[in-house]
Amino acid sequence: MRAILTIIGNIADTDTTVLIRGESGVGKDLVAQAIHTQSARRDGPFVQVNCAAIPPGLVESELFGHEKGAFTSAHRRQLGQFEYATKGTIYLDEIAELPLALQAKLLHVLQDFRFSRVGGHELIDVDARVIAATNRDLEHALTRGEFREDLYYRLNVVELRIPPLRERKEDIPLLVSGFLSRFNQQYGRQKQLSPETLARLTEYSWSGNVRELENIVRRMVVLTDGEQAFEALAAGRRNPHATGLRAAPIVTESLRETARRGAREAERAALLEVLERVQWNRAEAARVLDVSYKTLLNKIAECELTPP
Repeated sequence: MRAILTIIGNIADTDTTVLIRGESGVGKDLVAQAIHTQSARRDGPFVQVNCAAIPPGLVESELFGHEKGAFTSAHRRQLGQFEYATKGTIYLDEIAELPLALQAKLLHVLQDFRFSRVGGHELIDVDARVIAATNRDLEHALTRGEFREDLYYRLNVVELRIPPLRERKEDIPLLVSGFLSRFNQQYGRQKQLSPETLARLTEYSWSGNVRELENIVRRMVVLTDGEQAFEALAAGRRNPHATGLRAAPIVTESLRETARRGAREAERAALLEVLERVQWNRAEAARVLDVSYKTLLNKIAECELTPP
């Protein structure tokens, strides 16, 4: 991670296109924000676009905007995210999910630094640094014809590979300390973790990487039995085929239910916190939580949340 920070320091003050790669949850968005914060564009906007969350038919309009009358529901001119990112940075997360037709247009934008809105002819100059990210194997996507080779080389000027959390376990105590401090302040708690719990957190495999660790620590702060729920989860990972004695299934089922309940309550608390922060603007909450609008509505219903 120190090597990555060194590279960020070296490239931040340039406008070089950066491709960030790594598994889901490793913190690619934080790396992109670090590049922006250390660059000469730090006072400009940082515009984050999740390419996987936009319906295919709306991607071009979302990125490049549209003119009034460009399509049936285009009642007025709409700026795209590239224009909103003027003098700043545009971060294209999940870049491999872009349709091939849009990949071609994005390639021309990166080559010519200009584009036109959907339904328009005026050429608009691009003044934004482009950072892209993906958790997919782009080389495999190239061989399958799912990603353009010329766009791959245009984006991949500087590549940053973020290692999964299981390969940098020495970072875990520091991350836990940061999350614990933040959530204690956020929820008005004074939760402290035992050395045994910290050791188990360090030993855990973390298939969900930093995002999973963050959620686990949040659960430990929010719930009185959060540590026990994690113990059950870790025990299940260590020995998934254990049968135990005849009485064991009763205890195991109870622990599993505890873990499920802890997950539900932590999810409800996290969802409510985001909704209150954005004053129950559901579209904004969906963007913050990186889920579709329909998924957000389903979660609100499942958690039985109602607006104030």
